[in-house]
Amino acid sequence: MDPHLSAQDVIRCDLCETAIVQMYCDFCHVKLCKPCIGEHISDEYDKHKIVPFQQRKSTLIYPKCSTHPNKSCDLQCRECNFPVCSLCSASEQHKGHNFLVLTEIYDSKKNDIAKDTEELKNIIYPKYKEITKDLETQMANLDGEYEKLTTAVTEHGKQWHKEIDNIINAMKKEIDDFKVKHFDIMKKHTEEVKQIQALIEQTLLNLKEIEESNEVSMTMEYSSRNKEFSKLPSKVSLPIFNAKQVDREQLYKLFGSLTPLSTTSEENDYKLKKPETSTRELLEEPELITSIETGYKKLHNITCINEEEIWTSGRVRDMKCFNIQGSLLKTIRKKLGEWPNDIAVTGDGDLVYCDGKKGTINKVTNGQTKKMIRLPDWTPNNLCVLSSGDLLVTMFSDDDTQAKVVRYSGSTEKQSIQFDEEGKPLYSANDKAKYISENRNLDICVADSEAGAVVVVNQSGRLRFRYTGHLPTIKKEPFEPLGITTDSQSQILTADDYNHCIHILDQDGQFLRYIDNCDLQHPFGLCVNENYLFVAEWEGKLKKIKYLK
Repeated sequence: MDPHLSAQDVIRCDLCETAIVQMYCDFCHVKLCKPCIGEHISDEYDKHKIVPFQQRKSTLIYPKCSTHPNKSCDLQCRECNFPVCSLCSASEQHKGHNFLVLTEIYDSKKNDIAKDTEELKNIIYPKYKEITKDLETQMANLDGEYEKLTTAVTEHGKQWHKEIDNIINAMKKEIDDFKVKHFDIMKKHTEEVKQIQALIEQTLLNLKEIEESNEVSMTMEYSSRNKEFSKLPSKVSLPIFNAKQVDREQLYKLFGSLTPLSTTSEENDYKLKKPETSTRELLEEPELITSIETGYKKLHNITCINEEEIWTSGRVRDMKCFNIQGSLLKTIRKKLGEWPNDIAVTGDGDLVYCDGKKGTINKVTNGQTKKMIRLPDWTPNNLCVLSSGDLLVTMFSDDDTQAKVVRYSGSTEKQSIQFDEEGKPLYSANDKAKYISENRNLDICVADSEAGAVVVVNQSGRLRFRYTGHLPTIKKEPFEPLGITTDSQSQILTADDYNHCIHILDQDGQFLRYIDNCDLQHPFGLCVNENYLFVAEWEGKLKKIKYLK
C-alpha cells in the first residue's frame, strides 16, 4: 500500500519515505533509516553527526568563530562577553582574559530554562488562571457588590435621618417645655404687676388727699414710693433658635467615605506564592525545649523574628524583649494609658503595638515612639505584619456593634474585610480579642474567641472556611480560640485557653492534631520561628516547643 495514501502510526525516513526511522543526523536534522545513512553522508561533508533516533538533538551545535571561520567557538570570554574559539583565546586580543566553557554555560542555561518552564507551568500560569477565574467571578458579582455598597450608604443615610429626626423631636419637646415655663412666668409676673398697679392707684388717691388737705402733719408724714415703683419687673424673652450653617464638605466627611479604586500595579494584591519545597511532618509527641519566667502575672502576646529577640506584653505598660535563654534584653514602657492590646515586629525589627484606649497604632524605632495610625471611631484590637510589609489590624466600632479587619500600607488603608458574600458579618461584634495571622498561601486567619471559631478568608477577603473545633472531642470546655499563628507548612496553630491545648489545622481547615502535653497552662499568644512554636501562657511563662520532625 502506498504509504502516502495510508494512515501512518510510525515515523518514516526523510529520504526513502518508506522505511522506519532508526537514526538521525543531529547536524542536518534529518530522520534516516540505516540503509539511507550512506546516501546522506555521501557528499563528504565532514559535519554530519549520525546518532540513534532516541538521542536526536543531543549534539550541541557551536557558533562559528567570526575571526576564524573554520573553527567553532567552544569558550566564552568573561571580559568581552562573547564566544571565542581556542585560537582566539591564545590571541593578543584576549591576552590575560578569563574564559568559561560554553558547554557549562549551556548546561546552566538549560537548567534555568527547565526551572523557568516548571515555574511558568506549575506556579505562574495556574496563578493567572486563578486570577482570571477570580476576576470573572468578581465581574459577574459586580452589580451585586455595588448594590451592597449603595444599600450600605442608604442604610447609613436612614440612620442619619433617624438621628436628625430624634434631634428635631428633642428640640420640639424642649420648645414645648419652654412655652409652658414661659407662660407660668408671665402669669406670675402679671399677678405681681397687677398688685403693684393697685398699690400705685391707692398711692395716687392718697397723694390727691394730701394735696387737697391743709393739715401740716399729713404732709410732713408723706414718704415717696416712686423709687420703689420705678423698679419695673424683668421681661422674659422668647428663646431663639441659632441655626448653624451647613458645611457640606464637613458633613460629607462626617457621613463617611469611599476608598478609591486602586489599579496601580505596585499595589496589586495578586501575589505569587511558591510552594514549600521541604515537607516536615508532625512529631508524634511534641517536646518542650525551654520554659522561661517572664515576670508577667497576666501574659497576653508574643512576637519574634528570631530566638535572640522575643517580644512579650501583658496587662502592664511594659513590653519586654527576651532571648531564648531567658535574659531580659530591653524594656519599652507605654507612657500613658493602659497596657498594649497587641504587639508585632516589622521586617526591620521595629516594634508595633495597638493602643486601644487612644485608638492608635504606634511604632517604636530606636527607642522613639511614633503614632502611625489614628482611628477616630474604631478601637484597634490585634495586629500582625504581613510578608509584604503591610499591616493587618482587627478592630471593633466604639459602640461594639461592628468588627472588621483592615489592611494598611504605612498609614494608608488599602482594604477592609467585614462581610461575607451574603452581606453577613464575618466576625463577632464586641471588644473581645481577635488575634490575626497571615498564612503562606496569603490567607488571612482570625481567631474569633467570642464566636468560638477560626475564620479564614483569602487575600481578597472572601470566606474560605470556619473552624469551630474538632468533633468528636475529648476536651471538656467550649472552644474559644485566642492566639493564632502559621508555620512553614501552611499549617494553622491556635491556642485553646480553657482546654490547655493548641489545635493544629492544615491550610484548608482540616484538624490534624492537638498539642496538649508540655504541661500547657492557659496558652494565650503564639508565634512560630524556625519551625519551633513559642507559647505565651496566661500566668507568665514563655515556652519553646518542638512539634515538627
